[in-house]
Amino acid sequence: MSTLSDLLAEHSDLSGSAVARLQALVSEWQLLADLSFSDLLLWVSTGSGAMICAAQARPTTGVTAFVDDRVSGTIEPSDFPLLRHAWEEERVMSEPPPLDAPRAWIRREVIPVRHLDGIIALIERDTSSMVGREASLLETAYVDAACDLFQMVADGTFPPSEHPGEMHTGPRAGDGLLRLDADGKVVYVSPNALSAYHRLTYNGEVLGQDLAALTRPLIDDPFDAAELAARINGAVEGRPGLRMEVEARAATVLFRALPLRPHGRPSGALVLVRDVTEVRRRDRALLSKDATIREIHHRVKNNLQTVAALLRMQGRRSADPSVRQALSESMRRVASIALVHETLSTSPDDRVDLDQIVDRLVPMISDVAAAETSARVRRVGTFGILGAELATPLVMVLAEIVQNALQHAFGPETGEGQVTIAVDRSAKELDVMVSDDGQGLPEGFSVEKASGLGLQIVRTLVDSELLGSIEMCDREGELGTAVRIVVPLRGRS
Repeated sequence: MSTLSDLLAEHSDLSGSAVARLQALVSEWQLLADLSFSDLLLWVSTGSGAMICAAQARPTTGVTAFVDDRVSGTIEPSDFPLLRHAWEEERVMSEPPPLDAPRAWIRREVIPVRHLDGIIALIERDTSSMVGREASLLETAYVDAACDLFQMVADGTFPPSEHPGEMHTGPRAGDGLLRLDADGKVVYVSPNALSAYHRLTYNGEVLGQDLAALTRPLIDDPFDAAELAARINGAVEGRPGLRMEVEARAATVLFRALPLRPHGRPSGALVLVRDVTEVRRRDRALLSKDATIREIHHRVKNNLQTVAALLRMQGRRSADPSVRQALSESMRRVASIALVHETLSTSPDDRVDLDQIVDRLVPMISDVAAAETSARVRRVGTFGILGAELATPLVMVLAEIVQNALQHAFGPETGEGQVTIAVDRSAKELDVMVSDDGQGLPEGFSVEKASGLGLQIVRTLVDSELLGSIEMCDREGELGTAVRIVVPLRGRS
């Protein structure tokens, strides 16, 4: 099945920030599906005017409205007026019930997804009409909270942009839920949430209590207790917060507080809780494995740095300038790989922030080339988070290209020059342009026929590892050279 990133890359022209917004929404929307007892479909406009279903969620709290999978399906807005009206009017739209409604029918609602000042997608919410016939207190509390969150999606305030989604780590609706009013007092507590508080050794009344004040004395660590109380109060005041795990005697409970501010008006908060005592016991058994993997990356980094140091020492001892240059370039290549492993040694998974690596790599390259040129290197745009399978070859490619620019673009008469690494990342690809204001390419130069070792390495890595393309030409209308690398991201999410 195609992922959300794949479908957006193939069928939409959304910007990188809009794609990130939809990814954050999808990482959170299982909570929306569970609270609303509804199936959710994410519709995105294609370049041809049709709309494609880019993602789907089913509720774990009730029956699904659709047995079949709808992802990758397309529709014309003219065939679904409710979608078209919600997009045009930029507000939540509901479909009226049929006059001769059968016992079981689907209630449909469409919620626009706002990003910055426009609508980038629509959520179709489909709920079985059996939900709500004889609503329990739990169902009523869930649906009311869902309606507030859906309105915040339409307002552009949920999920909050300053925090990443917590699809895999945050507590879910079924784990335990408390609804707070605008004063921070509990107006509803689910049975599982009540059980979690019992594990925290609290057996008193929860309804009507100030939750922050009630919870604070239950936590063993006074600093954790103060922080959790501050997060609960902060959510009531409208400030989003990440999940927080606390311990009390023999129990471990996960908390997450979500502000509810539909139409920008304070409406209290949701507090999700989950008893993770047994889960944490199992997690401790995996810590040694994770530590071993990070230790391997750390040792590989140390070994590579040792090799780089040996190459540097050998280069200093050599009297042949060509040998010194070859050893210096080899040292730089080894050191660039070591940077990736150093980052992986502190990363919780196999992904790295490439901006940090490039910003550390550039001064290292500049120091090596300092004797030949005084040109400066700067980065424009962000690479973002990439997996190690892309990060390692891309770092090597960038190192070779920047080194090549510093070494060959500027002569003694050029003066102080500048090399710019411009990055444009979208859902479909990573577009990197390395340009300089130097003396340009020699007559008849072709990157495909270049015989230099550095460019051969670049071509090999771009073709075989990055599966991308590379162009090298004079800058249009200006002095200097431009190298463009395009790396596809589809299928690598």
